[in-house]
Amino acid sequence: MSFIKKIDSYILKRFLVLLVMTFLIVIFILLMQFLWKHFEDLIGKGVGWSVLAELFFYATMTLVPLALPLALLLASLMTFGNLGESFELTAMKSSGISLFRIIRPLIVLVGLIVVAAFFFSNNVLPRAQRDMYTLLFSIRHKSPELDVPTGEFYSGINGVNLYVRGKNGNILKDLMIYDFSNGFNNAMVLLADSGKIQLTNDKKHLLLTLYNGESFENLREQKMSSPDNIPYRRESFSLKEVLYDYDSDFNRYDESLLQDRHISKNIKELSRSIDSIKLIVQERSEMQVQEMLHSRYFAFTGNHRNTLFLPDSEKSYSQYDVDSAFINQTNAEIEMSINHAMDRAKNMADHITYNKFLLGEPQMNMNSHSAEWHRKFSLSFACLIFFFIGAPLGAIIRKGGFGFPVVISVLMFVVYYIIDLTGYKMARENIWEAYQGMWLSSVVLFPIGVFLTYKAAKDATLFNADTYIKLFQKIKNVFLRLIGRSEEEEFKYNQ
Repeated sequence: MSFIKKIDSYILKRFLVLLVMTFLIVIFILLMQFLWKHFEDLIGKGVGWSVLAELFFYATMTLVPLALPLALLLASLMTFGNLGESFELTAMKSSGISLFRIIRPLIVLVGLIVVAAFFFSNNVLPRAQRDMYTLLFSIRHKSPELDVPTGEFYSGINGVNLYVRGKNGNILKDLMIYDFSNGFNNAMVLLADSGKIQLTNDKKHLLLTLYNGESFENLREQKMSSPDNIPYRRESFSLKEVLYDYDSDFNRYDESLLQDRHISKNIKELSRSIDSIKLIVQERSEMQVQEMLHSRYFAFTGNHRNTLFLPDSEKSYSQYDVDSAFINQTNAEIEMSINHAMDRAKNMADHITYNKFLLGEPQMNMNSHSAEWHRKFSLSFACLIFFFIGAPLGAIIRKGGFGFPVVISVLMFVVYYIIDLTGYKMARENIWEAYQGMWLSSVVLFPIGVFLTYKAAKDATLFNADTYIKLFQKIKNVFLRLIGRSEEEEFKYNQ
């Protein structure tokens, strides 16, 4: 019994080391992808390192549910691949220990990880996502750090395009300024030989001091006797100071900004929101149905092919023969009737489009909440599936290291990610039910895990080329017998 316990400790130690290592590597790769995605929002904003560190911390928390399944797949694949490559797995099986007994401590560990992943997704992830997107939104709307380039237009000041030909210390040379802060029709152009730019003491405004220049300003808002004459003002100056709004401080938005979004809610809050939104959808659907039934739209019946009736709002049903509707009308009356019918049809189409928008917005919101509710469970279950794919696959291929296992893991995870993303879009667009879209990846990968576990327990050689050659030969012989040709005749025919 003590020998078995030593094996459990040995397996757990090797697996945990690889799990921590692969998890950190995957987190780092995903964090670099996050940084590359939001690079334009972060660069040139003059944000302190403490704010960036806080953003990366929240981003790391949001990446854990995505990194953990891949880390489990890679760690289990490498662990049993190393054991198979060094013949340790063969020695254990020769001692009478089955594969299920070998992976039993890892099943317990992975089960605990799955439970912990669920509680993390339910309690920690919503808060991390809310804080991360709030902080990212705050950084995105911060004014950029004041660094005017030379030889190109600078648009870091709201409503102003500034062009500087050269610099001499803090003195700007040959300035050209297009000021659209009062609207495009009231634009002002300033030209100056030199100038300097600086923040005010309260860091809320930008003071632009210009020397030896001219300004041109449209005065379109002033009323003139002739609309074709647009007044303007031209001014020459030796010194001119212009003040612009420019808040250089970092203003953090309130976290309540994303309080009602589905990414900021746990299971309980999501269930409550789904019930509330479902009532809104039902009320709007019933209201639109009643509106269509009582509106003045013509409706064809199935009993009379060429007959149409007015709805209940007309108080009485008047029957018309469509084929003879225009017999007693003049051409002008026919044209007027057709135009009237086209206008009514267009109004009906516009009204239906508007109703679709009114109903589609809460429906989309409910689909997002339902998909997020199922995601809390499906991501945790994916950890278990990836373990039962990686462990038996490693025992079959018997290859360790970061070579072949990494390739297999990445390919498997890409397939999982594509299927999961497709299912989420199908659920969000209301093409499928939420549970169908969010559990699609699990339904596809679960049989693969069962098949690989069965083959590993039977010591099958899935990646042995001789096995597939023999199988192809058997299929070929069966085909030859079906067509009535022997192997000797096939050989002579090929010669």
